Amino acid sequence: MTNESKTTRRSSPPIKVYCLPIDRRQIEVNAKAAGLSLSTYLMNVGLGYQIKGIVDNNEVEKLAKINGDLGRLGGLLKLWLTNDERTAHFSEATLRAVLSRIVDSQDRMVEVMASIVRPKAGK
Repeated sequence: MTNESKTTRRSSPPIKVYCLPIDRRQIEVNAKAAGLSLSTYLMNVGLGYQIKGIVDNNEVEKLAKINGDLGRLGGLLKLWLTNDERTAHFSEATLRAVLSRIVDSQDRMVEVMASIVRPKAGK
């Protein structure tokens, strides 16, 4: 074994980056959104690694609820399409309402997915 110590990142000299305060805040926001420290975020970006963000748990919960709604509505539609006796009393208006709710749920799901994938799309 040699007495030479291994070089670590902490013992290496840091790289200084000059930027405007607004740019620094944006970098800090991006690092926080990715769940990384500022240093790790900048190093990963500088080395060309793809940054994967953390999905907001509330948004995932919304998607799960919408998915459940779609499953239930789809189940009703399937019962009606197979002429199940439990849906024999459904009127055309009821079925149109079910179809409308399915479309509305799909639209809500697209909105939530867009807020997860492209949170800055509105800016």
